[in-house]
Amino acid sequence: MTKVAIVGVGLMGGSLALCFKNQADISVAGFDIHPAELDKAIKRGVIDAACDTLEEAATDADFIFLCVPVGLLELYLDKLLHMRLKPGCIISDVGSTKASITAYAAAHTRPDVFFIGGHPMAGSERSGVEVAASHLYENAFYVLTPDESTPKEAYERLAALLTHTKAQIVRVDARHHDEIVGAISHLPHVIAVALVNQVARYNEQDELYRLLAAGGFRDITRIASGHPDMWRDILLNNRHVLLRLLRDWNEGIGKFAELLEAENGDGIFQAFEQAGAFRSQLPERRKGVITALYDVYVDVQDHPGIIGQIATLLGNHRINLSNIQIIESRADVPGVLRLSFRNESDMDAAILLLGHHGYEVRL
Repeated sequence: MTKVAIVGVGLMGGSLALCFKNQADISVAGFDIHPAELDKAIKRGVIDAACDTLEEAATDADFIFLCVPVGLLELYLDKLLHMRLKPGCIISDVGSTKASITAYAAAHTRPDVFFIGGHPMAGSERSGVEVAASHLYENAFYVLTPDESTPKEAYERLAALLTHTKAQIVRVDARHHDEIVGAISHLPHVIAVALVNQVARYNEQDELYRLLAAGGFRDITRIASGHPDMWRDILLNNRHVLLRLLRDWNEGIGKFAELLEAENGDGIFQAFEQAGAFRSQLPERRKGVITALYDVYVDVQDHPGIIGQIATLLGNHRINLSNIQIIESRADVPGVLRLSFRNESDMDAAILLLGHHGYEVRL
Protein backbone atom coordinates (compact mmCIF):
# COMPACT_ATOMS: atom_id res chain seq x y z
CA MET A 1 0.00 0.00 0.00
CA THR A 2 1.38 3.41 -1.01
CA LYS A 3 0.99 6.12 1.63
CA VAL A 4 0.54 9.74 0.51
CA ALA A 5 0.71 12.51 3.10
CA ILE A 6 -0.99 15.82 2.38
CA VAL A 7 0.27 18.74 4.47
CA GLY A 8 -2.37 21.45 4.24
CA VAL A 9 -5.78 20.09 3.26
CA GLY A 10 -7.28 23.17 1.66
CA LEU A 11 -8.37 23.54 -1.95
CA MET A 12 -5.10 22.42 -3.55
CA GLY A 13 -4.15 19.73 -1.04
CA GLY A 14 -7.69 18.47 -0.70
CA SER A 15 -8.06 18.17 -4.47
CA LEU A 16 -4.82 16.19 -4.68
CA ALA A 17 -6.06 13.93 -1.91
CA LEU A 18 -9.28 13.23 -3.78
CA CYS A 19 -7.30 12.26 -6.88
CA PHE A 20 -5.42 9.63 -4.88
CA LYS A 21 -7.97 8.51 -2.31
CA ASN A 22 -10.15 6.36 -4.54
CA GLN A 23 -7.21 4.32 -5.81
CA ALA A 24 -7.21 0.82 -4.32
CA ASP A 25 -3.48 0.77 -3.57
CA ILE A 26 -3.14 4.29 -2.06
CA SER A 27 -3.95 5.55 1.43
CA VAL A 28 -4.07 9.29 2.12
CA ALA A 29 -3.14 10.89 5.43
CA GLY A 30 -3.73 14.58 6.08
CA PHE A 31 -2.27 17.16 8.43
CA ASP A 32 -3.31 20.79 8.86
CA ILE A 33 -2.57 23.35 11.55
CA HIS A 34 -6.28 24.18 11.53
CA PRO A 35 -8.17 21.29 13.19
CA ALA A 36 -11.44 22.49 11.64
CA GLU A 37 -10.02 21.88 8.15
CA LEU A 38 -9.05 18.33 9.13
CA ASP A 39 -12.54 17.71 10.48
CA LYS A 40 -14.06 18.91 7.21
CA ALA A 41 -11.65 16.75 5.22
CA ILE A 42 -12.65 13.63 7.15
CA LYS A 43 -16.37 14.39 6.96
CA ARG A 44 -16.16 14.98 3.20
CA GLY A 45 -14.16 11.79 2.69
CA VAL A 46 -11.19 13.74 1.29
CA ILE A 47 -8.59 11.85 3.35
CA ASP A 48 -8.41 8.42 4.93
CA ALA A 49 -6.75 9.53 8.16
CA ALA A 50 -6.45 12.85 10.00
CA CYS A 51 -3.12 13.30 11.77
CA ASP A 52 -2.60 15.47 14.84
CA THR A 53 1.06 16.14 14.05
CA LEU A 54 3.25 16.59 10.99
CA GLU A 55 5.42 13.69 12.13
CA GLU A 56 2.44 11.35 12.33
CA ALA A 57 1.46 12.21 8.76
CA ALA A 58 5.02 11.83 7.47
CA THR A 59 5.77 8.51 9.17
CA ASP A 60 6.14 5.72 6.58
CA ALA A 61 4.89 8.04 3.79
CA ASP A 62 6.05 7.24 0.28
CA PHE A 63 5.08 10.71 -0.94
CA ILE A 64 4.61 13.96 0.99
CA PHE A 65 2.95 16.98 -0.63
CA LEU A 66 3.46 20.40 0.98
CA CYS A 67 0.28 22.33 0.19
CA VAL A 68 1.04 25.33 2.38
CA PRO A 69 1.64 29.01 1.51
CA VAL A 70 4.86 29.77 -0.36
CA GLY A 71 6.20 31.68 2.63
CA LEU A 72 6.01 28.53 4.79
CA LEU A 73 7.49 25.98 2.37
CA GLU A 74 11.07 26.17 3.65
CA LEU A 75 9.91 25.91 7.27
CA TYR A 76 7.92 22.75 6.61
CA LEU A 77 10.58 21.21 4.40
CA ASP A 78 13.19 21.82 7.10
CA LYS A 79 10.97 20.12 9.68
CA LEU A 80 10.52 17.10 7.43
CA LEU A 81 14.22 16.78 6.68
CA HIS A 82 14.92 16.54 10.39
CA MET A 83 12.44 13.69 10.84
CA ARG A 84 12.89 9.97 10.37
CA LEU A 85 11.35 9.45 6.92
CA LYS A 86 10.88 6.31 4.88
CA PRO A 87 13.96 5.69 2.69
CA GLY A 88 13.21 6.83 -0.85
CA CYS A 89 10.43 9.16 0.27
CA ILE A 90 9.61 11.88 -2.25
CA ILE A 91 8.64 15.35 -1.03
CA SER A 92 6.92 17.76 -3.40
CA ASP A 93 4.94 20.98 -3.12
CA VAL A 94 2.26 22.92 -5.02
CA GLY A 95 3.69 26.44 -4.76
CA SER A 96 3.64 28.86 -7.69
CA THR A 97 7.35 29.73 -7.30
CA LYS A 98 9.96 27.05 -7.65
CA ALA A 99 13.53 28.43 -7.70
CA SER A 100 13.86 29.28 -4.01
CA ILE A 101 12.38 26.08 -2.58
CA THR A 102 14.33 23.93 -5.06
CA ALA A 103 17.59 25.69 -4.11
CA TYR A 104 16.78 25.31 -0.41
CA ALA A 105 16.11 21.60 -0.85
CA ALA A 106 19.40 21.12 -2.73
CA ALA A 107 21.32 22.86 0.05
CA HIS A 108 19.76 20.67 2.74
CA THR A 109 19.57 17.44 0.81
CA ARG A 110 19.54 13.96 2.34
CA PRO A 111 20.69 10.89 0.41
CA ASP A 112 17.60 8.89 1.39
CA VAL A 113 14.95 11.54 0.58
CA PHE A 114 14.20 13.36 -2.68
CA PHE A 115 12.60 16.76 -3.18
CA ILE A 116 10.94 17.51 -6.53
CA GLY A 117 9.19 20.87 -6.83
CA GLY A 118 5.70 20.92 -8.30
CA HIS A 119 3.22 23.50 -9.53
CA PRO A 120 -0.22 22.33 -10.67
CA MET A 121 -1.33 25.25 -12.84
CA ALA A 122 -4.96 25.22 -11.83
CA GLY A 123 -6.97 26.62 -8.99
CA SER A 124 -10.10 28.46 -8.03
CA GLU A 125 -11.09 31.86 -6.77
CA ARG A 126 -12.67 30.02 -3.84
CA SER A 127 -10.62 28.37 -1.12
CA GLY A 128 -10.92 25.69 1.52
CA VAL A 129 -11.32 21.92 1.57
CA GLU A 130 -15.08 22.29 1.13
CA VAL A 131 -14.51 23.26 -2.53
CA ALA A 132 -11.81 20.65 -3.22
CA ALA A 133 -12.56 18.54 -6.29
CA SER A 134 -10.95 15.52 -7.91
CA HIS A 135 -11.29 17.15 -11.34
CA LEU A 136 -9.50 20.39 -10.38
CA TYR A 137 -6.26 19.40 -12.14
CA GLU A 138 -7.79 17.49 -15.04
CA ASN A 139 -6.34 18.70 -18.37
CA ALA A 140 -4.25 21.34 -16.58
CA PHE A 141 -0.47 21.62 -16.85
CA TYR A 142 1.32 20.16 -13.82
CA VAL A 143 4.90 21.44 -13.77
CA LEU A 144 7.65 19.41 -12.08
CA THR A 145 11.07 20.97 -11.45
CA PRO A 146 13.62 18.29 -10.53
CA ASP A 147 17.24 19.43 -10.40
CA GLU A 148 20.21 17.71 -12.04
CA SER A 149 20.80 15.49 -9.00
CA THR A 150 17.28 14.03 -8.97
CA PRO A 151 17.36 10.31 -9.81
CA LYS A 152 15.38 9.41 -12.90
CA GLU A 153 13.63 6.68 -10.91
CA ALA A 154 12.35 9.17 -8.32
CA TYR A 155 11.05 11.56 -10.97
CA GLU A 156 9.29 8.74 -12.80
CA ARG A 157 7.66 7.51 -9.56
CA LEU A 158 6.24 10.97 -8.84
CA ALA A 159 5.10 11.47 -12.43
CA ALA A 160 3.39 8.06 -12.36
CA LEU A 161 1.53 8.95 -9.15
CA LEU A 162 0.40 12.27 -10.61
CA THR A 163 -1.23 10.54 -13.57
CA HIS A 164 -4.17 10.09 -11.17
CA THR A 165 -4.73 13.87 -11.40
CA LYS A 166 -5.30 13.54 -15.17
CA ALA A 167 -3.09 16.59 -15.60
CA GLN A 168 -0.46 17.05 -18.30
CA ILE A 169 2.96 16.64 -16.66
CA VAL A 170 5.62 19.12 -17.87
CA ARG A 171 9.27 19.06 -16.78
CA VAL A 172 10.80 22.55 -16.48
CA ASP A 173 13.91 24.05 -14.88
CA ALA A 174 12.91 25.83 -11.65
CA ARG A 175 14.35 29.25 -12.57
CA HIS A 176 12.85 29.06 -16.04
CA HIS A 177 9.49 28.26 -14.49
CA ASP A 178 9.63 31.35 -12.28
CA GLU A 179 10.50 33.60 -15.21
CA ILE A 180 7.58 32.35 -17.29
CA VAL A 181 5.01 32.31 -14.48
CA GLY A 182 6.23 35.72 -13.38
CA ALA A 183 5.35 37.10 -16.81
CA ILE A 184 2.03 35.33 -17.38
CA SER A 185 0.65 35.40 -13.83
CA HIS A 186 2.55 37.43 -11.26
CA LEU A 187 3.01 40.54 -13.42
CA PRO A 188 -0.67 40.63 -14.52
CA HIS A 189 -1.72 40.49 -10.86
CA VAL A 190 0.54 43.43 -10.01
CA ILE A 191 -0.79 45.42 -12.98
CA ALA A 192 -4.40 44.67 -12.06
CA VAL A 193 -3.86 45.75 -8.44
CA ALA A 194 -2.12 48.98 -9.51
CA LEU A 195 -4.87 49.77 -12.02
CA VAL A 196 -7.70 49.17 -9.54
CA ASN A 197 -5.96 51.27 -6.90
CA GLN A 198 -5.43 54.07 -9.45
CA VAL A 199 -9.13 54.14 -10.30
CA ALA A 200 -9.98 53.92 -6.59
CA ARG A 201 -8.00 57.13 -6.03
CA TYR A 202 -9.94 58.87 -8.80
CA ASN A 203 -13.16 57.55 -7.28
CA GLU A 204 -12.43 59.36 -4.02
CA GLN A 205 -13.18 62.58 -5.86
CA ASP A 206 -15.84 61.28 -8.25
CA GLU A 207 -17.92 58.18 -7.45
CA LEU A 208 -18.99 57.89 -11.08
CA TYR A 209 -15.75 55.93 -11.64
CA ARG A 210 -16.99 53.08 -9.45
CA LEU A 211 -20.47 53.14 -10.97
CA LEU A 212 -19.32 52.92 -14.59
CA ALA A 213 -16.60 50.36 -13.86
CA ALA A 214 -19.22 47.65 -13.23
CA GLY A 215 -18.85 46.01 -16.68
CA GLY A 216 -15.65 45.31 -18.58
CA PHE A 217 -13.32 47.02 -16.12
CA ARG A 218 -14.47 44.73 -13.34
CA ASP A 219 -13.92 41.69 -15.54
CA ILE A 220 -10.41 42.52 -16.74
CA THR A 221 -9.23 43.37 -13.21
CA ARG A 222 -10.85 40.46 -11.35
CA ILE A 223 -7.44 39.01 -10.43
CA ALA A 224 -6.82 42.07 -8.26
CA SER A 225 -9.09 40.36 -5.70
CA GLY A 226 -6.53 37.67 -4.89
CA HIS A 227 -5.73 36.79 -1.29
CA PRO A 228 -3.37 39.54 0.00
CA ASP A 229 -1.33 37.25 2.26
CA MET A 230 -0.82 34.67 -0.50
CA TRP A 231 0.22 37.24 -3.08
CA ARG A 232 2.50 39.05 -0.66
CA ASP A 233 4.47 35.81 -0.21
CA ILE A 234 4.50 34.95 -3.93
CA LEU A 235 5.66 38.38 -5.11
CA LEU A 236 8.36 38.71 -2.46
CA ASN A 237 9.58 35.21 -3.24
CA ASN A 238 9.80 35.96 -6.96
CA ARG A 239 10.86 39.60 -6.52
CA HIS A 240 14.03 39.43 -8.63
CA VAL A 241 12.06 38.23 -11.64
CA LEU A 242 9.24 40.72 -10.97
CA LEU A 243 11.61 43.68 -10.73
CA ARG A 244 12.99 42.90 -14.19
CA LEU A 245 9.52 42.37 -15.60
CA LEU A 246 8.29 45.64 -14.11
CA ARG A 247 11.21 47.50 -15.69
CA ASP A 248 10.23 45.99 -19.06
CA TRP A 249 6.59 46.92 -18.40
CA ASN A 250 7.50 50.52 -17.59
CA GLU A 251 9.52 50.68 -20.81
CA GLY A 252 6.55 49.40 -22.81
CA ILE A 253 4.16 51.87 -21.17
CA GLY A 254 6.66 54.65 -21.83
CA LYS A 255 6.68 53.79 -25.53
CA PHE A 256 2.87 53.89 -25.55
CA ALA A 257 2.99 57.34 -23.98
CA GLU A 258 5.38 58.43 -26.72
CA LEU A 259 2.94 57.19 -29.38
CA LEU A 260 0.17 59.27 -27.83
CA GLU A 261 2.34 62.36 -27.45
CA ALA A 262 3.36 62.11 -31.10
CA GLU A 263 -0.26 61.37 -32.17
CA ASN A 264 1.16 58.31 -33.90
CA GLY A 265 -1.98 56.52 -35.04
CA ASP A 266 -0.06 53.99 -37.12
CA GLY A 267 2.02 53.01 -34.12
CA ILE A 268 -1.05 52.54 -31.94
CA PHE A 269 -2.69 50.48 -34.69
CA GLN A 270 0.40 48.29 -34.99
CA ALA A 271 0.57 47.76 -31.22
CA PHE A 272 -3.02 46.50 -31.10
CA GLU A 273 -2.54 44.46 -34.27
CA GLN A 274 0.59 42.80 -32.91
CA ALA A 275 -1.07 42.01 -29.58
CA GLY A 276 -4.15 40.62 -31.29
CA ALA A 277 -2.07 38.40 -33.55
CA PHE A 278 -0.14 36.87 -30.64
CA ARG A 279 -3.23 36.49 -28.49
CA SER A 280 -5.03 34.62 -31.28
CA GLN A 281 -2.21 32.04 -31.20
CA LEU A 282 -2.68 31.29 -27.51
CA PRO A 283 -4.15 27.84 -26.86
CA GLU A 284 -7.76 27.90 -25.73
CA ARG A 285 -7.13 25.69 -22.72
CA ARG A 286 -9.50 26.88 -20.02
CA LYS A 287 -7.26 25.68 -17.18
CA GLY A 288 -4.13 27.69 -16.59
CA VAL A 289 -2.11 29.60 -14.08
CA ILE A 290 -4.81 32.29 -13.90
CA THR A 291 -8.15 30.80 -12.92
CA ALA A 292 -10.51 30.48 -15.86
CA LEU A 293 -13.90 32.12 -16.00
CA TYR A 294 -16.93 30.09 -17.00
CA ASP A 295 -19.05 33.07 -17.99
CA VAL A 296 -21.32 33.68 -20.97
CA TYR A 297 -23.23 36.78 -21.98
CA VAL A 298 -26.81 36.73 -23.22
CA ASP A 299 -28.47 39.48 -25.24
CA VAL A 300 -32.11 39.82 -24.17
CA GLN A 301 -34.69 42.55 -24.05
CA ASP A 302 -35.22 43.99 -20.60
CA HIS A 303 -38.75 42.88 -19.73
CA PRO A 304 -40.33 41.40 -16.58
CA GLY A 305 -39.64 37.73 -15.99
CA ILE A 306 -36.75 37.26 -18.43
CA ILE A 307 -34.23 36.37 -15.70
CA GLY A 308 -36.63 33.86 -14.20
CA GLN A 309 -37.29 32.30 -17.60
CA ILE A 310 -33.60 31.73 -18.25
CA ALA A 311 -32.88 30.45 -14.73
CA THR A 312 -35.86 28.09 -14.90
CA LEU A 313 -34.81 26.79 -18.31
CA LEU A 314 -31.32 25.98 -17.04
CA GLY A 315 -32.66 24.48 -13.81
CA ASN A 316 -35.11 22.22 -15.63
CA HIS A 317 -32.18 20.78 -17.57
CA ARG A 318 -30.08 20.34 -14.39
CA ILE A 319 -27.50 22.91 -15.43
CA ASN A 320 -25.96 24.48 -12.34
CA LEU A 321 -25.97 28.28 -12.58
CA SER A 322 -23.72 29.84 -9.93
CA ASN A 323 -24.53 33.50 -10.56
CA ILE A 324 -26.54 35.79 -12.82
CA GLN A 325 -25.93 39.51 -13.22
CA ILE A 326 -27.51 42.35 -15.17
CA ILE A 327 -24.76 44.36 -16.89
CA GLU A 328 -25.44 48.08 -16.84
CA SER A 329 -22.07 49.29 -18.12
CA ARG A 330 -21.70 47.34 -21.38
CA ALA A 331 -18.95 49.22 -23.21
CA ASP A 332 -16.59 46.23 -23.12
CA VAL A 333 -18.88 43.22 -22.63
CA PRO A 334 -21.03 41.50 -25.27
CA GLY A 335 -24.38 41.15 -23.59
CA VAL A 336 -27.02 42.27 -21.14
CA LEU A 337 -26.88 39.27 -18.78
CA ARG A 338 -23.75 37.60 -17.46
CA LEU A 339 -24.29 33.94 -16.53
CA SER A 340 -21.60 32.31 -14.40
CA PHE A 341 -21.02 28.57 -14.02
CA ARG A 342 -18.85 26.43 -11.77
CA ASN A 343 -17.30 24.37 -14.56
CA GLU A 344 -16.79 24.13 -18.29
CA SER A 345 -19.30 21.33 -18.87
CA ASP A 346 -22.19 23.32 -17.36
CA MET A 347 -21.17 26.36 -19.40
CA ASP A 348 -21.03 24.41 -22.67
CA ALA A 349 -24.40 22.76 -21.96
CA ALA A 350 -25.94 26.18 -21.25
CA ILE A 351 -24.61 27.61 -24.52
CA LEU A 352 -26.19 24.79 -26.52
CA LEU A 353 -29.49 24.92 -24.63
CA LEU A 354 -29.93 28.71 -24.77
CA GLY A 355 -28.94 28.82 -28.42
CA HIS A 356 -31.50 26.11 -29.20
CA HIS A 357 -34.18 28.29 -27.57
CA GLY A 358 -33.29 31.30 -29.67
CA TYR A 359 -31.13 33.26 -27.25
CA GLU A 360 -28.03 35.01 -28.58
CA VAL A 361 -25.16 33.77 -26.41
CA ARG A 362 -21.57 35.00 -26.53
CA LEU A 363 -18.38 34.20 -24.67
